[in-house]
Amino acid sequence: MRTVLNILNFVLGGFATTLAWLLATLVSIVLIFTLPLTRSCWEITRLSLFPYGNEAIHVDELNPAGKNVLLNTGGTLLNIFWLIFFGWWLCLMHIVSGIAQCITIIGIPVGIANFKIAAIALWPVGRRVVSVEVARAAREANARRRFE
Repeated sequence: MRTVLNILNFVLGGFATTLAWLLATLVSIVLIFTLPLTRSCWEITRLSLFPYGNEAIHVDELNPAGKNVLLNTGGTLLNIFWLIFFGWWLCLMHIVSGIAQCITIIGIPVGIANFKIAAIALWPVGRRVVSVEVARAAREANARRRFE
């Protein structure tokens, strides 16, 4: 089912959104001062291409023992920079694409996936794209640690 939905996403606009994320990734590589954003751009490019079966999860959820105040502060500053210069137009693109896809009944699941990616597009630094199963296991492990 995931494969069918990913193909449907690709046909109904996922190709265009993936190209936009790929362009953002290439721009972040070319401009030296945006190089730290490249990994986040690439992660969301993958999510835009294959939104079903994958999920963007924060690195703190994947590795709670590895929390670092300096990295969290740097990530916040990068996210603010990202939001001002890149995030808003990528978010807007996903919202417009999602609305267009929700016009048809068959496009509603793909539109909902675009709305989820739109939220991630605003604040992507520190997120990793993993399978839904890995994300669920990480959240369950974190919940167990909190209550032990």
